[in-house]
Amino acid sequence: MRIKSWAHGLAFLCCAVGSAEAEDTKAVYPAMAPLAQYQVASPSEEMALARSAAPTSISGDAEILTLGVRGYELAMKGKNGFVCIVERSWGAGFDDAEFWNPKIRAPICLNPAAARTVLPGYLERTEWVLAGSTKSDMIARTRAAIAANRFVMPGPGAMCYMMSKQGYLSDVDGHWHPHLMFFLGHTDGAAWGANLDGSPIFAAQGDPEPVTTFFVPVTKWSDGTPAVVEMR
Repeated sequence: MRIKSWAHGLAFLCCAVGSAEAEDTKAVYPAMAPLAQYQVASPSEEMALARSAAPTSISGDAEILTLGVRGYELAMKGKNGFVCIVERSWGAGFDDAEFWNPKIRAPICLNPAAARTVLPGYLERTEWVLAGSTKSDMIARTRAAIAANRFVMPGPGAMCYMMSKQGYLSDVDGHWHPHLMFFLGHTDGAAWGANLDGSPIFAAQGDPEPVTTFFVPVTKWSDGTPAVVEMR
């Protein structure tokens, strides 16, 4: 199993997925597809998909953002400080084989701390992508922000829900497992017992961003139906 990252080039807004044949996938997704292929059929459909990231008790009062031609736009104001969106493929790490996969739909609902300190990086990257920036340019911008101490670290308690049965996180695993994610500055995964045999916790290190994301699979989808979680 490998961990695939989603967001500001890090393991920030991350999804955990199974292994893929990188060479085959790179041949299929060598560059960005036309924007229309990344768009959802209608704003209402994208809003529903975004809300499916978390139980209705959370997502029902969350702010909803949907993808426009220049970036994400406010579709519904929230009441509880959570923000739900559907991430696209460019939220992955820069070296990810599916970085430009137009089929990726990753519903995610961030708590207030993550909405303030983690989400802005992905939203900015989306603006870069839609403005035509190359991957090398985005890497350079990210490294410059880190060097200038302008990179925003995850706030205390930053986490998110990815519990949508309707998501599509990779060509190999589809919606994978429902899971929670916790965002910290670089942390040794062993401190959480992550990535060990039998452990229910996985960890991914950001690169070049100094961020660690911990993944915890859960036993139910956001609609309350059971999910079979097999640890390997």
